[in-house]
Amino acid sequence: MSETTAPEPLTDDAILQRFLRTKNQPTGSQTLGFRMVAVSQADKSVEVEFDAKAELLLNPMKQIQGGYLCAMLDECMSVACMVASGMTAVAPTLEMKTSFFRPGLPGKIRGVGKVVKWGRQVAFTEGELYDPEGRLLAKATGTAIPTPFANYKK
Repeated sequence: MSETTAPEPLTDDAILQRFLRTKNQPTGSQTLGFRMVAVSQADKSVEVEFDAKAELLLNPMKQIQGGYLCAMLDECMSVACMVASGMTAVAPTLEMKTSFFRPGLPGKIRGVGKVVKWGRQVAFTEGELYDPEGRLLAKATGTAIPTPFANYKK
């Protein structure tokens, strides 16, 4: 038997538990109130929840500022890329296009991120945000650059 055998692939539940147990959640994710809800490696998708805090994310109209909604969408799509890689890579966003359909209000926001195509040099992604009533708030498409964790550390 070879000593360079690949590690056993992670299950969806193992990935979910890894996110739920992390002690090193990025500060941006903390600010957005990010929490992983579900993972599907087969679909290259994730479902997440954001707890949008009024004291952090609102504009003068008492709605979530659009840049924070973009950050939530970027988070959904980026995490979907990590899942699509089997937790071996990150995928920094190269470009992103966002459409807003209705204002986001403080409280729970459900996010869905999906990798449409995972290529060697480019990943194509989609993200959607929903309010507690299930209404679409915003949608984004993006491209990202798959980068193995080992190559990303400085």
